[in-house]
Amino acid sequence: MRIALVGNQNSGKTSLFNALTGAHQKVGNWPGVTIERKEGRIKGSKHTLIDLPGIYSLSPYSPEEEVSRQYAVEEKPDIIINIIDVTSLERSLYLTTQLLELDCKVIIALNMSDLLDKKGIKIDSKALEEALHTTVVEVSALKGTGIDKLIKIINENQVLDNVHLPIYATDIEKSIKKIEAELEGSHQRFVAVKLLERDPRYQKSATDLDQQLIKEIEEKYGLDTEEIIANQRYDFITELRKKVCTFGPRKVTITDRLDKVFLNKFAALPIFAAIMFLIYFLAVGVVGSATVGWIEELMEGLSEWVSGALENGGASEWSISLVVDGVIAGVGAILSFVPQLIILFLCICLLETTGYMSRITFFLDRLFRKIGLSGKALIPFIVGTGCSVPGVMAARAIENAEEKKMTVILTPFIPCSAKLPIIALFAGHFFGPNSGIVSASLYFFAVIVIILLAYLLRKFVFKGENSSYISELPEYKLPNFKYLFRDVSEKTLAFIKRAGTIILLCSIVIWVLLSFNWKFEYGVEVADSILASIGNALAWLFYPMIGHWSWEATVSAVQGLVAKEQVVSSMAIIAGLSEDVTEGHLILAEGGAFGYFNSVSAYAFMVFNLFSAPCFGALGAMKRELGGTKAMLKAAFFQTGIAWVLAILVFLVGSLLTGGF
Repeated sequence: MRIALVGNQNSGKTSLFNALTGAHQKVGNWPGVTIERKEGRIKGSKHTLIDLPGIYSLSPYSPEEEVSRQYAVEEKPDIIINIIDVTSLERSLYLTTQLLELDCKVIIALNMSDLLDKKGIKIDSKALEEALHTTVVEVSALKGTGIDKLIKIINENQVLDNVHLPIYATDIEKSIKKIEAELEGSHQRFVAVKLLERDPRYQKSATDLDQQLIKEIEEKYGLDTEEIIANQRYDFITELRKKVCTFGPRKVTITDRLDKVFLNKFAALPIFAAIMFLIYFLAVGVVGSATVGWIEELMEGLSEWVSGALENGGASEWSISLVVDGVIAGVGAILSFVPQLIILFLCICLLETTGYMSRITFFLDRLFRKIGLSGKALIPFIVGTGCSVPGVMAARAIENAEEKKMTVILTPFIPCSAKLPIIALFAGHFFGPNSGIVSASLYFFAVIVIILLAYLLRKFVFKGENSSYISELPEYKLPNFKYLFRDVSEKTLAFIKRAGTIILLCSIVIWVLLSFNWKFEYGVEVADSILASIGNALAWLFYPMIGHWSWEATVSAVQGLVAKEQVVSSMAIIAGLSEDVTEGHLILAEGGAFGYFNSVSAYAFMVFNLFSAPCFGALGAMKRELGGTKAMLKAAFFQTGIAWVLAILVFLVGSLLTGGF
């Protein structure tokens, strides 16, 4: 059987999906849209579970909502599991009433039932089952209770047949019946209601009878039919809630106490700043930097062993250099930062799973609206700390077209995992014990730049009204460490896979360009190589932000357009093949020293790589979201231009302050 999992956002849908499927999952995209699609096999069965994007109703306003409605209505799953957050019963049941209008069996999974006592609420699940005439199961997706019972009901097909409940006023029910009578196919009641609501998807098939019935209803109630039907749904839900719920004295919960602190109008922003500072301090500072040396020693040992093995095997000089100086040096330079990335991913996941991120998004909505964005824009920025590609794609949840374009352009400015190796390498060498502080300063620098650019773009380029932002605040909860481990593992493995594919390929290309001149003669001086000549042709662009002529830094930064991690990888390969340890040449000594950089030029170079156009993957995502190659190229040139100007300003101001001039 094919079973669809449907529910509101933050209702525990992902946790229930994981609990039902275990490790039997696969991830892809829905046909025609770049929205993640999760499928899994329910444990102990051959039933396929499809996790639909979180929605609040079957009246879609975003691509995610359209995907969920299209699958539920057109793909005709055998069963729909409607997960309900019992702490927000009224809001959750709105979607339920729409699902019950489909010709499909529905199981209602009452999630988070263990939290009701704290709110002084009791729900009679049997009474709810009888009232809705559908199967109701109490579960706790986080704690795993009720999961076996739910699986048993599915396996033994103990699901009640769906009965279309008369939830509207008598005259509206009669109108629905009249429309149903002229319809063919499945989901007739659902389609009839949608025709009355003037749903754009069904308006083309509206008949004269439909229009006449709509006119009669609107004249009687003095409202449009969409509002009438929504009101009567809520009336039905309110009466249902009275029948199945009993209310006692509400206890003051931990969530209430924590919200007084984290949502305090004076303390919320300083707390958020302190948390983000701590994350970068841990990832790049004390804890993270201590791990880099271990990996570097491991890579050095591997290089020596491989080099010796290849020599003993009679390998040629160029093949040994390709493997050791190209592949191992390039990929190894990136893998050295995996422990730091694990810390970053872990911290971000903790903030998301505990419920804190939903709150800071809600709180910052007021600030974002003043600069032309809404709190929804914070979601792509947060997702972008892991990778800019899903961060850019997350902007599609923003309905306002102008606001969406701004968010797509600004999201790559957030330091992502690919930029962390650049930040960690330069900060670790040039700022030593203060590397964590310097790394955090780049994050806040990015936030300030985003705020200023958002204000200017909204005022002079993307004019228009801001979109509204509605967000629910889930209960604070301890993370499920099994799922936390899985999430961090998936992100880390994705980074390692990237190092083993894109970075590996780029490292080989860099080695070839460094080892040969334009006559394709091997073993030339690095300064006479193809790469050096390309770098020298562009080095003037980077002279104002470094203070020295550096083809090495130039080609490394340009490589960042392919993949930001490649900046560090390129530097490692160039250093490995550079025999002359002279000023102007790149030197990778212990800890990563660069002969022509000082602390000011190092910070300026980090700023350029932070704000310049993102990797090819992110540019591809920008192309899709902005609507074409031309718009993407404009955005990329804008980003790189901003990066160049900011890097020069940082170098000039820093040099003045430190007496560098």
